[in-house]
Amino acid sequence: MVQTAADSEIDLLSAGQSGDRRAVARLLSLAETSGGRAAAETGADELMARVYQAAGSAHVIGVTGPPGAGKSSLVNALVKELRRAGVTVGIIAIDPSSPFSGGAILGDRVRMGDLGEDDGVFIRSLATQGAMGGLARPALDSVDVLDACGYGAVIIETVGVGQDEVDVAAAAHTVIVASPPGLGDGVQAMKAGILEIADIHVVTKGDRADADKTAADLAGAQDLGLTGRQGRGDAGTGWTVPVIATSAHDGRGLDTLAKAVFDHGAHLKASGEDKERRRRIAKMRLETAALDSMRRAFKRLSGEMAGMIDDLADRRADPREAAKALVAKALKDAE
Repeated sequence: MVQTAADSEIDLLSAGQSGDRRAVARLLSLAETSGGRAAAETGADELMARVYQAAGSAHVIGVTGPPGAGKSSLVNALVKELRRAGVTVGIIAIDPSSPFSGGAILGDRVRMGDLGEDDGVFIRSLATQGAMGGLARPALDSVDVLDACGYGAVIIETVGVGQDEVDVAAAAHTVIVASPPGLGDGVQAMKAGILEIADIHVVTKGDRADADKTAADLAGAQDLGLTGRQGRGDAGTGWTVPVIATSAHDGRGLDTLAKAVFDHGAHLKASGEDKERRRRIAKMRLETAALDSMRRAFKRLSGEMAGMIDDLADRRADPREAAKALVAKALKDAE
């Protein structure tokens, strides 16, 4: 019996689930390229559908925060705590895109080199490729791959562009917002954005003299309902968002952070909120897949778009009607 490409890819999933790290790496590469017509022809899309169905057991943890917050160091230290507890960990580290290649600028082992020798950890860097929140479809599919391959926790580390980094709130079960010391009035300035998505607040670089002041400022804002999800309608869940000062340098607060992650996961299950968060993640996946399909269709219509743009520039067409026609063609092309 001749083995088809699709059969081979299904075997790849089985190999990844059996602990074959090369198979996991191959699956992640396919996750980055799935979604197009070529992927459909090679069976990659069918494979990603199987991956999605096999996933759903991992605790997905989002780590976000402004540039300079020390997110990579925090993730590195948190992973070590999770590993001490016996949890296998997959990491999706979102990097800026290279303006030349479109690929991730930073490498997996450059970011967290001392984790690279641990077979219970798998690290993958992905480029943002222009996604505002750094969570385009390939990143979400990659989370599914690590989940389906048996990693107990999957951490998404976002690129760090301030308040635009809220996509992670819709993609993770537990969101950690990392803030550097010295925010001061910045806590108030950020209250309408990134701080509000936190399930856990972390003040990084906790060995600095001003770290306690920043933690106190965050706690004060927390008391006023200005930070954390209870300010977004989650007050009835019974979860109090903790503020934890940590230091990757001397290790302070890291065991407390790991405990908070475990406690939040247990809280989600006990309160029933995990079902709502899974629905929220499913909604994001549906919307992301639909938008990705439309973007690909638009790219295939670049020639027709050029003509429309010429007509619009010369005021021979109305942008609303042109957009309707373009969307109609894109939808037909996406079928």
